[in-house]
Amino acid sequence: MPSWSASVPAEPLVLSGDPALMAAELRSLVPDPGSVRDAVAEIVAGVRAGGDGAVREYTRRFDTGGAEPGPLVVADGELDAALERLDSAVRSGLELAAENVGRVAAADLAADRVVLLDGYEVALRGVPVARAAVYVPGGRAPYPSTVVMGVVTARVAQVEEIAVCAPPSGDGDIHPVILAACRLAGASVVYRMGGAQAIAALAYGTESVAPVDVIVGPGNLYVQEAKRQVLGQVGIDGFAGPSDLVVIADGGADPELVALDLLAQGEHGPGTLVVGISDSRELLDAVGARMSGSPETGAVRRLVSVEDLDRGLALAEAFAPEHLELFGPGAEALAPHVSRAGCLFVGSAGGSAFGDYIAGSNHVLPTGGAARFESALAPAHFRRRFSEVRIGGGAEALARAASPIARAEGFELHARSMEARFRENGSS
Repeated sequence: MPSWSASVPAEPLVLSGDPALMAAELRSLVPDPGSVRDAVAEIVAGVRAGGDGAVREYTRRFDTGGAEPGPLVVADGELDAALERLDSAVRSGLELAAENVGRVAAADLAADRVVLLDGYEVALRGVPVARAAVYVPGGRAPYPSTVVMGVVTARVAQVEEIAVCAPPSGDGDIHPVILAACRLAGASVVYRMGGAQAIAALAYGTESVAPVDVIVGPGNLYVQEAKRQVLGQVGIDGFAGPSDLVVIADGGADPELVALDLLAQGEHGPGTLVVGISDSRELLDAVGARMSGSPETGAVRRLVSVEDLDRGLALAEAFAPEHLELFGPGAEALAPHVSRAGCLFVGSAGGSAFGDYIAGSNHVLPTGGAARFESALAPAHFRRRFSEVRIGGGAEALARAASPIARAEGFELHARSMEARFRENGSS
């Protein structure tokens, strides 16, 4: 059991000072998980040196409890069989999720643009990476929804080869619902591997694993630290920590729905942080009553009383939550002013659980306050933007303007390189 209190305190916290200070205090309720840097570095080095054999050894040690894992690469026939055996209701739900995620992702694709300047043009172009990988966590439960979020988004981004990896369990295999989701979503190849060793194999390649250009997806601390250590060799989507949710509700919100959404997010387990904010003490008391006695999941739950909803928004902005919900007309009116949230849910008709599965928004979101500077998983994570420059008749004017800058920086040959363009044409 965690050493910190996960239950809701009898009295709500009261925001009386700086919202940023309270946001920091709320974040501090989740203990620092500690550093696994050295352990991960050892695993990454082991995989770089040992290839498939090292991956299989780490898989036996960390994932299968010593049992022999199945072949590293999942055969196409296994994926087909898993999809055929998949429960029809689960299949229908995943198909709708894939359709919705694909439609939202497609809307995010930016077209190439040409900027016409004085005598020349700069084209902004976007191209997909050649290979990408989606890490799908194992452990407490299978996550076919993560397969959909990652693979469909990469496919919309026009990535040619999309790999998925997931840790095998004690029987040496990946959960069949994961395999079925991989086939349904259109994964190119699936690997039986997880943990830091999987990230290392995807980054550097082994006998069986082709190196990729980008690795995305959630995972435990070892997975995230490994992503951080291989950044530069590959691109990553960010450092995904424990989940969090903030709900801002006015006095007219349904306390049952507020409590249920907070508890639902808490199902993600230890380290999850859920916070309910309201200017109505009566609502907070009702929410607290409904949450009390609920099963402990290790999540940290807190309720915060604010003098008005604007102060509640200030706290949420300082907190920069992974998920932010606005319940009730007064809270929903704040939506245009939200700028720091991984995903925003407006109105009581749909909470963050819809975003986790079916709404079409991506559930791979910035955590730990990273919504201040990071975005949800999107096609942009799988595409490169670069400029195509055609100077043409604008060379002389540009060279005359830029050459003094180059010389001021001590780069004489840069200046001469630019000036040579128009001097060759008879200009002085």
